[in-house]
Amino acid sequence: MNTDTKTIDQFLAENPDVDVSHAWERCWGILSDVKSRIASRFPGLAPEPNCADREYYTSPNGEFEGSMQAWSGPGCDWLVNSWLGNRKASILDMNATAFLGQETDVPHFIMVFGTIPRLFFYFDFTPRRNLMVDMDYLDRYYSPINDEYLALRGNPNFQWSVSHGSYMRALTNPSTQSLTGDLNDANIDLLGDYANRMLERWLGWLDAASPVPEQERGALRDYDFKVRELGYARDPMNKLAEQVFGAGQVEKMLNIRMGREQMQRALAGK
Repeated sequence: MNTDTKTIDQFLAENPDVDVSHAWERCWGILSDVKSRIASRFPGLAPEPNCADREYYTSPNGEFEGSMQAWSGPGCDWLVNSWLGNRKASILDMNATAFLGQETDVPHFIMVFGTIPRLFFYFDFTPRRNLMVDMDYLDRYYSPINDEYLALRGNPNFQWSVSHGSYMRALTNPSTQSLTGDLNDANIDLLGDYANRMLERWLGWLDAASPVPEQERGALRDYDFKVRELGYARDPMNKLAEQVFGAGQVEKMLNIRMGREQMQRALAGK
């Protein structure tokens, strides 16, 4: 099978027992730094109470371990820094994600490192307007990164990774990078540099953003929350967690990860 369309299960079956501890240390360090830089932009963020006991946790059988920490506050509805996997057995999913509040319509920030045990990288500025018709939004946030996007997309170190989930493919936009490559420090450095350049752009967009009119914020919030919910709920990677934690526990984990309580509080005006 072409590596573009191989499943995570197939990659793992080929190399199930690779120690990826060094990659975890490198990638988690990059993601944690990204999270800290985003958090410093939103000084009113507060930790989510239901993550208090999840700074480090393990599956009942000890096969998986991870961390799930999230914050919310003015300007940023949901900031997440989490990882899950087995550092001795090839599989890791690590991320730094920021879903913004409706004060602006700047795209959300999504960054994922993983090991399967090949290096996996996903990066995305999730749009909050319809890019098929809103040319001002497209040109403001996606045209300026076109050259950098194409340079990384054309780098021979990396191959495209196609999600087997149709909804995940529906999320693809002109900023989306979904790549695999050899698991080495040089590739981690290259991808970390790319992500930090994108972070600088994103922070600049926030500084220059015009406020969304008050009467439009409710509809934007509804759209944001639906995209946030579905992006987590329809991720085909969930089936791997179900094999370890069980379907019921994974549903609880997904509710925490997507911030369902935060969304309910916001909709209730609390």
